[in-house]
Formats: sequence, C-alpha cells, structure tokens
Amino acid sequence: MARKKTPAEDVVIDTKAVTPASGEPRSPVDTYWTLRFEELKEALEANNFEVFIADTAAAAGALFMDTILPTLKGAKTVSFGGSMTLVATGVVDAVRANPDLEVIDTFDTSLTREEVLARRRLSLLADVFLTGTNAVTECGKLVNLDMIGNRVGGINYGPNHVVLFIGRNKVVDTVQDAMTRIKEYVAPVNAMRLNKKTPCRQTSRCMDCSSPDRICNVWTITEKSFPKGRIRIVLINEDAGF
Repeated sequence: MARKKTPAEDVVIDTKAVTPASGEPRSPVDTYWTLRFEELKEALEANNFEVFIADTAAAAGALFMDTILPTLKGAKTVSFGGSMTLVATGVVDAVRANPDLEVIDTFDTSLTREEVLARRRLSLLADVFLTGTNAVTECGKLVNLDMIGNRVGGINYGPNHVVLFIGRNKVVDTVQDAMTRIKEYVAPVNAMRLNKKTPCRQTSRCMDCSSPDRICNVWTITEKSFPKGRIRIVLINEDAGF
C-alpha cells in the first residue's frame, strides 16, 4: 500500500522559475529568499516604494545603471550616503565614470573632514541620492540610525530621486527587531570598521555610550515613500553590507 504523502511533500517548487541570470542552479537558501522577497516587494509597494529585485550585488549595480538610471527624470547630479552595500554593487565607480553625470563625491578619501561635511550638505540637493538602509521590516518600513544624519536626511528629504540597495541580511520582522539589529550588530561593526573610540568596539554590543565618537545619534523610521515612487529599492538576494 502506497504511503500517503504529507502536505509538505505535495508542495513542489519550480526552481527553474527562480534561477539567476547566470544559469547556475539556485541553492535552497536563494530560493527561500526569492519567495520572501516577493512578499516583501508587495509590502513595500503598498507603502509607495518602487521595488526591483536582483540576484547579486553586481547584478543590482547593472540594474541601476542600465534600467533605473535612464528613467530618473532630470538626473544630472548624483551623490551618496554611507553604505557598504552600495559600494559592493559597483555603482559608485560606475557613476564616477559616467561623463553625463556630475558627482557630489562624499566618498573621496582625499578630502579634509571639513570638505567632506560640505559635500554632505550639498548631497541633500542632488538630483539622485544613492545609499542603503540598516534594516527593512516585513511590513515594508525602513529603519536607520545615523551619526550626523546626512544619510537619513537624503533618504527622507531633498534629492528628487532616492535609490536604496538592500541585502537580504537586512530583513527583519518588526521595527523593534530592526532597532535591536542596528544597536547590537550594525553599530558595533561599523564602529570597528571606522575605528571609532567607542565601548562597543571592545564589547561587541551597544553600551549606550556618551563617547565623542558615538555613531548612534539620529533614528528615522520611513513608513512610506512620499511622493509615491520617489524612493526606489533594489532588493539583493545575497548578504550585502552590515
């Protein structure tokens, strides 16, 4: 007598439908996130964000340069908010190499501190602002924590077009989960990366410090994009950034 199949065995996932452009078979983890991203995309679109999905950081960069950038009306000036995910996409170098764009380059390591701050102010007037987010919730909210606020300022007001690159490691269930992730993981890692003199570099967790080097100063929760479509999001089906 044939064994009766369980409900789980009746579920068949067509992995061909979620195979990346390279033609390589998807791993179960990639397939899992492909399905999760479809739900997240719907939630973000319900909150007036325009959403794209890419298999890798490199594919996200190509998607921006080839598909998104040409649709951005009046896109003449471009600037950046600090984001290791953005750097991983290759977009920074691609934009710098584009002769049709004026880049307000806040990532230029040859600048003095004063010059960097001046460019960060100018970045709020750029036509296009590119960065990432610290966390995104399942219901489609963006949660961020900044040191001085230029990144979250650019996301929420100023530039006509904002494009955020978000790795799957940034997805959390709730706003509280997002805040915990940021304080207990993202902030300590970034403090280490930036060589800040903060206690979290030694403890690996937030100590709610009062250090002059504290990078946790400005919280924002972006529930919706206003106007609709001003903020575009590229979800990346791999871990990217912190």
